[in-house]
Amino acid sequence: MTALVGDRSRVAVTRKPVSRHRRGVVRWIVLAGCVAVAALMLAPFGLMVVNAFKSPTEYATQGPLALPGEIYTKGVVDFWERSNFLVKLWNSTWTSALVAVFACLLSLLSAYALGVGRVRGRVWIVGVFLLANILPQEVLLYPLYDIAQEVGLNNSGWSIVIIFTVIQAAFGTYLLASVLGTFPPSLLEAAALDGANSWQQLWRVVFPIVRPTLSVLMVFFFIWTWNEFFIPLVMLTSPDAQTVPIALSALQGDRMLDVPTLNAGALVSLVPTLIFFLIFQRTLTRGVIAGSIK
Repeated sequence: MTALVGDRSRVAVTRKPVSRHRRGVVRWIVLAGCVAVAALMLAPFGLMVVNAFKSPTEYATQGPLALPGEIYTKGVVDFWERSNFLVKLWNSTWTSALVAVFACLLSLLSAYALGVGRVRGRVWIVGVFLLANILPQEVLLYPLYDIAQEVGLNNSGWSIVIIFTVIQAAFGTYLLASVLGTFPPSLLEAAALDGANSWQQLWRVVFPIVRPTLSVLMVFFFIWTWNEFFIPLVMLTSPDAQTVPIALSALQGDRMLDVPTLNAGALVSLVPTLIFFLIFQRTLTRGVIAGSIK
């Protein structure tokens, strides 16, 4: 009996290093796969950087994969001057920021009424918000343009703010209504016993709990609005009111295409959003972690 127990213990001891070795091999394989996927994702960005500082002649003779023989900055300068980039940057910044703030506020108020207020027909209303997220922008373009002309907001950045506040708030309401649908009623009942009205319950009880989710939505709304192209292209016809994506599209002609200048413009246009993402990366991470914990 003693010998049998000793044999089993030796088998267990010999199995532990083998299992640890296998786990170590699996981890290295997963790490190598992640590095390969990251390299594939960064490859287009690397090509953009390489071709942004390459002259048109060098691009035509050596192709897009060759490294530039010298740093060619005329493409960046041409894009900056031709597009009046500072004006386009300001237009994209203030419209995207206002959309992010207004859409989050509207989403919170609507989701509070649907998720906590228990409005009649809540399921159908949430379904309407879901349908609004499915509809393509081409379907909405003509009525939106006609209404903007009627109220005198065509060719104005405020038309973009109003339109995308409603569009982004549809997604935010759908998401927050699902979250607030599972909100503990005991917290609101305790606040009501303390004398808090509905408005105070919203800002003192509900808002602190969903604030991480709202932070994530605000980051997403800003980036989504910044990258919008189709509706701003139709609504904003004046160069002084246009945004960065429209300025970038102006570099593409019908018969001529200056690829190095186009890459330089794409690089310059990408820098503000990259800086914004790096600044709010911690906010985004905290919001995702807080949402997963809850």
